[in-house]
Amino acid sequence: MHSNKGNRGPAAGTLRVIGGKYRSRQIRVPARPGLRPTPGRVRETLFNWLGQDLDGLACLDLYAGSGALGFEAASRGAAPVVLVEKDRAVVAELERSRAALGATQLEIVCGDAATWLARERRHYDVVFLDPPFRQNAVPAILGNLPPRLNPGARVYVEAEAPIDVAAPWTELKCARAGQVSYQLLQWNPNEGQP
Repeated sequence: MHSNKGNRGPAAGTLRVIGGKYRSRQIRVPARPGLRPTPGRVRETLFNWLGQDLDGLACLDLYAGSGALGFEAASRGAAPVVLVEKDRAVVAELERSRAALGATQLEIVCGDAATWLARERRHYDVVFLDPPFRQNAVPAILGNLPPRLNPGARVYVEAEAPIDVAAPWTELKCARAGQVSYQLLQWNPNEGQP
């Protein structure tokens, strides 16, 4: 999903929103080295895990890239949906797709995910976490996410291998597609407390 990751070459073209209000609408994907949109079958599995109706849930797509997951969440009623991406060319394409869909519940932020997260003060119910694999950013970001999560928040992680978590995190689901592992975690801040 985020630019500059994986070993794939530039991915240009479009991807289709697979469910909800924007179903079958196209999102343009710019040709950027390493841009790795989450495949349709993985998105379908993820939104089966999350539930098709995300009405009223605040979502954060922290390494937005193509924006596939953020647009899918918005299509299913999530609001607000914040997409954070540092590649300006990718951000411009996200803004064009938002305008084409009329997806006013989407907020697009151009900036570094970790820096932005350190300043953010809102709380989220669903977070999509798909940083560039070579950065190995997942452990640090997971460590910094809890102050921004509502109790019971779910965090989707894409990585080269499954990550091990301990309480107060719980792994809800885990699967693999090709070279990518994907997991759904839940933040339970009261777990293990008397």
